Amino acid sequence: MVLARVHRSPAGLLLLVGALLGLNFPLGKLAGAAGVPPLVWAATISTSAAVTLGIAVLLSRRSLALDARHLRYFGLTALVSYALPNALVFAAIPHLGSAYTAILFTLSPMLTVVLSFAARLRSPGRLELIGIGIGLLGTLLVATARGEVGRNVDWQWIGVGLLVPLSLAVGNVYRTLDLPKGADPLALAVGSNCASAFLLIGLSWASADLASVPLLASIPGIVVAQVLASAGMFALFFQLQVVGGPVTLSQIGTVAAAVGVVAGTIGLGERYPAIVWIGVGVIATGISLTVRARLATRPAG
Repeated sequence: MVLARVHRSPAGLLLLVGALLGLNFPLGKLAGAAGVPPLVWAATISTSAAVTLGIAVLLSRRSLALDARHLRYFGLTALVSYALPNALVFAAIPHLGSAYTAILFTLSPMLTVVLSFAARLRSPGRLELIGIGIGLLGTLLVATARGEVGRNVDWQWIGVGLLVPLSLAVGNVYRTLDLPKGADPLALAVGSNCASAFLLIGLSWASADLASVPLLASIPGIVVAQVLASAGMFALFFQLQVVGGPVTLSQIGTVAAAVGVVAGTIGLGERYPAIVWIGVGVIATGISLTVRARLATRPAG
């Protein structure tokens, strides 16, 4: 009963999907420290999600449409929402730190709002905009710290990191504009991850990174944790897209940033000045307002 309510709740899905996404940052840092290339780790995420959720689709006897409309949707979603941002994230983490990279995700909501206005999609309410604005303010406070204590941030890598929220914002709007009518969210997750895995494996082969695949066997616990987190996130990702829309979906980056900062600090020993924690508190305030706005506009029943 509780799971059913969460499955229909934009606020509940937002918090759950964002929290699972936030685990990508510390796990990605651990994988990188073990020598796993960014493209290989990103391919591992998409491949494992495609296989895990594909099994779920087969067991539930759901159909996976493969017409031209769906194949286009799978391919473009894979590029701008999965393959490109994941490859950039895992490439930036060794340079910026897992928590700092996670914080860049909080720029996605503002960019999504701008693109949603341009595409004439649903406009967020006043309270939701206030929440997004407060979340952005928290991000700016965090950014002034320029990363971990004692780390000299390379502004070139910050530029690379900023491409992540831009790509995510484009993906948020595209998936809504081109969402196949009546499509099953789980089937969409399988098709998109299959396309992403195909693309990332091809890039890994072209860059000779595939030779590093055996390194995954040296970190089985990290791989299993990432597989479980990714499968859970993608299983609910498109459901949030359907019930929440692009602007609400974009807020998963804000939730993920908060989770990433806490995980990076407690789990990985990353140290940040006080202004970072003040910023995280401001981000949390923005999230709470956004969730409240979504609950207030949720249809009865």
